[in-house]
Amino acid sequence: MTSHDVVNRLRKISGERSIGHLGTLDPMATGVLPLLMGKYTRLAQYFSAAEKSYSGSIRFGFATDTYDAEGEPAGRDRWPEVAQSLTLERVREASARFRGEMEQMPPPFSAKKIGGKPAYKLAREGKPVDLKPAKVRIDAFEILALEDSEASFAIDISAGGYVRSVAHEMGQELGCGAHLSQLRRTRAGAFSLEDAHKLEELESLAGDTGALEAICVHPRALLPEMPSVTADTTALGRLRNGAQANLPEFSAVPLVKFFAGPRALAGIARRVAGTLFQPLVVM
Repeated sequence: MTSHDVVNRLRKISGERSIGHLGTLDPMATGVLPLLMGKYTRLAQYFSAAEKSYSGSIRFGFATDTYDAEGEPAGRDRWPEVAQSLTLERVREASARFRGEMEQMPPPFSAKKIGGKPAYKLAREGKPVDLKPAKVRIDAFEILALEDSEASFAIDISAGGYVRSVAHEMGQELGCGAHLSQLRRTRAGAFSLEDAHKLEELESLAGDTGALEAICVHPRALLPEMPSVTADTTALGRLRNGAQANLPEFSAVPLVKFFAGPRALAGIARRVAGTLFQPLVVM
């Protein structure tokens, strides 16, 4: 199932046509896929830099053309040759260089655009995929265990980073080839597995708008780096018409979420000076 398949299923469940996801999740992966519905799609720009956390496993012995278990092997399985020498300590030593800021080459089978066309479409057609390395940041990468040819791991990586590429490069580092065999996204920005709901659970609520809304993340919990403020009638009217308005002081934070009530998110505003704010997004 692709991320777009999930969007289509939620459209059928909710009856809402305007739905978008916050970052593609590979078809083989499971876990957190944040979705914005209806007017909340206007907030997508504020989630683009969100760091993501994953757990999964890397299979050593051979690489694949997609860098994961869904691809074709790029050579024979060398695990029998390296099984004795590839210890947990060696794998952990190799993982040490995958921390901090670095240049990362995206997989050829990825959604990166080349001349307006996704790289994976060019790769499937057998055409050259001329990708350029991108700067990514890995805040944490821990090898948890090594059982036979598979190493389990946990990783925190910046937006735009590919865990598949980390697995592939680990195989190059150890000289035996490797690919990503399992992946689960455990967090995307402020959204964690604890916030998530299975599609089957959502399908049981199909047609019940109130019940679906009740299990969504509360609007005041969205974008936690922005304080929430309830605007009075005068300020709300001005902001909704695109005019500047005074809102309560919030320690000089640059952006705030302004509300018309406990749950009614009315928009995002930028501080101009002091308590004066300019609306950026009006819901």
